[in-house]
Amino acid sequence: MRIEKIKGKIFIFLCIVATLLGVISLVTLLVYVFWDATAWLNLEFLTNPPSRFPERAGIYPMLVGSIFLIPMVALYSIPLGVGAAIYLEEYARDSLIKRIIEINIANLAGVPSIVYGLLGLGFFVAALGMIHGTLIVGSLTLALRVLPIVIVSSQEAIASVPISHRFASFALGVRKWHMIRTVVLPEAIPGIMTGTILALASAMGETAPLIMIGAATTIFTAPRGILSSFSALPLQIFAWSDFPHREFQHGVAPATIVVLLLILLAMNGLAIFIRLKFSRKEH
Repeated sequence: MRIEKIKGKIFIFLCIVATLLGVISLVTLLVYVFWDATAWLNLEFLTNPPSRFPERAGIYPMLVGSIFLIPMVALYSIPLGVGAAIYLEEYARDSLIKRIIEINIANLAGVPSIVYGLLGLGFFVAALGMIHGTLIVGSLTLALRVLPIVIVSSQEAIASVPISHRFASFALGVRKWHMIRTVVLPEAIPGIMTGTILALASAMGETAPLIMIGAATTIFTAPRGILSSFSALPLQIFAWSDFPHREFQHGVAPATIVVLLLILLAMNGLAIFIRLKFSRKEH
């Protein structure tokens, strides 16, 4: 018994050490990035186009491209993802085919993003003849990237609704679709929205798929429509980090990283807020 207590304390100590190492490493990186970025973060940086002169460089076209990209990805991925999750969880019979489909969807959620870039290039550009590097091709490619994540998270949220609530609805003579619409989905919305927002946040940080479909690493005008060429913040970070000038590598690029991090933190904060708000309503 005493040996088990010692083992337990050693395990807790190792967990604390591992946590501290991870937190210290993360804080060190964040401090380093923010320290380099402080001199460049101002209104002109957000409203200027890129420039070969560091003091004039800005991120406005890429910021607009990223802001346009995410709603379009949501428009394509959320209806398909939630619809597929509802079918698999509520309508599809428990069979070998269903289990194979679910396993493959879960596996697709872990496929490297560059594979989706190749898929977007081969299908949307080569097969369908869409113009490479346009906003619609980029958003469709990223929608493919996040679709498995949306399906899996939505399935888990729908499955978490107690089965007794379904039986109570059926006992009242409610049709299945009405039960799903009025009982299951309202209870599953916090989990669905949380998973969806986190998936969209991960899409906003993707670089490889956008490079594969021909998105510009640097662009001087903001996109005006879905057929416009575009760039995004991760692509510009990639481009500036390869510039020979020290000011780009240790000033402009870190400032862009900070802007992207703040947007991602805002999206994650929104997901947490939605979950907490709905949790309070339930209690």
